[in-house]
Amino acid sequence: MKRICISWGCALGIVFLISSCNNSAEQSAQTGTEVTEQIALQEEGTVAEDGKIHLTIETNDAMKFNKKELKAKEGIPIRLVLTHTGKMSKQEMGHNIVFLKAGVDGRNFALKAMDARETEYIPSTEKDNIIAYSRLIGGGEFAVVEFIAPPKGSYEFLCSFPGHYNLMKGVLIVE
Repeated sequence: MKRICISWGCALGIVFLISSCNNSAEQSAQTGTEVTEQIALQEEGTVAEDGKIHLTIETNDAMKFNKKELKAKEGIPIRLVLTHTGKMSKQEMGHNIVFLKAGVDGRNFALKAMDARETEYIPSTEKDNIIAYSRLIGGGEFAVVEFIAPPKGSYEFLCSFPGHYNLMKGVLIVE
């Protein structure tokens, strides 16, 4: 009888341990969401207490960014959080964000990116034309990009996943 109680107690302990691990994972996910929400509360394009401009942009399974324009100040560090609010995987509906240098043709960049599957659609031949870019993400994921805002001007940003350029592009305005 004692043996059964000890086994039963061990089984309950294991169940408790497993459920605690699951709760920790959920709390971590919630913490990531809370951080994104805190960044979103800041007025876009303003310098935060940490000296960075915190920006957010979302994308979805319908191949759209929720913003067509982002603003920053010349020479100030930018911390951008890209969130994929859809459900599809990065193989089916992956998204990234690529900031191009002034004068770079986004359409030509996107055409070259189509052949760069091994590098998540960032063509190695075009690295000199890029200010910054994120990794490729799927539904429910996010990526953080940090870079220094370039000189005053307008800079195109886009998703370089094949076929997304026409719908997923915008402009970073640096003042």
